[in-house]
Amino acid sequence: MKIKYKKIGVFTSGGDSPGMNAAIRAVVRTAMNYGITVYGIERGYEGLIDNKIVELKSKDVSGIIQRGGTFLGSARSQRFRTAEGREIAYKNVINKGIEGIVAIGGDGTFTGASIFHKEFKFPIIGLPGTIDNDISGTDITIGYDTALNTVIEAIDKIKDTAGSHNRLFFVEVMGRDAGFIALNAGIATGAEDILIPETVTYMDDLIITLRENKRKGKTSAIIIVAEGDDMGGAYEVAAKVKEIDNSYSTRVSVLGHMQRGGSPSATDRVLASVLGYEAVTALIKGYQCHMVGQIDKKIVYTPLEDAIKTPTQIDKSKLKIARFLSV
Repeated sequence: MKIKYKKIGVFTSGGDSPGMNAAIRAVVRTAMNYGITVYGIERGYEGLIDNKIVELKSKDVSGIIQRGGTFLGSARSQRFRTAEGREIAYKNVINKGIEGIVAIGGDGTFTGASIFHKEFKFPIIGLPGTIDNDISGTDITIGYDTALNTVIEAIDKIKDTAGSHNRLFFVEVMGRDAGFIALNAGIATGAEDILIPETVTYMDDLIITLRENKRKGKTSAIIIVAEGDDMGGAYEVAAKVKEIDNSYSTRVSVLGHMQRGGSPSATDRVLASVLGYEAVTALIKGYQCHMVGQIDKKIVYTPLEDAIKTPTQIDKSKLKIARFLSV
């Protein structure tokens, strides 16, 4: 059943990711083509509570498709975790006449949206905006491709220094719960080993790998460490290696928040534009609490709770491929 909307809102929440601006732009311009007024909500759920809600016109989203970050701002809201905070947020959107919202973010954003829908029966459509690529119901999340390419570029430069000085580098990348960035960046850069949250890290195996590479004549090496690895971050892993074998000249590089920024890639711009368009049409079609994703190049609608609860499976067989190719 198609629903006639007059006003909808859009916001970004949680960690920013390249392509969020492109998604906002697509939501605004698609809605306008359907005669729907769009309100931008600043700083996510915090803006809902603080009533930071402004009408967006076509010119407001002009020239932002190539910009990283999110011009609406983003935040993690502790107040929205409370019933009182959500009640204030609901009153604010109702007072504005907003009838549905497009929420762009990750699992925390979708958790809040799901609760909000349950309490007030308020329509919310989610768009997967996170560099971690850890949301079910889509092959790729908005921002992941750009972040991965940022990491690859940085590691390529680190490899130049590692080779020049015969050093062992431990490079820490984002991935508290998911190792997609670490795994695929490791394969793309020819890293000697990749440590991710989805697998147990055994220090003996890492030492064997390093010594075997040294025996074969390798004078430098790159170890990529996802921040959520069970052995710890790059500094912790480097220290443990040093305790066992201090023959290596080791260095640590934590890439940090540089992975979130930068102009979105073509892949992220197109994905964000398509999903932004589909989010508005999903509301019109009558979807109430779903995430819009893309699987095998087809648009799919996944209940927000399923997108959060169903673990995204990483292809662990790629670890074997990475080790074979790094010899």
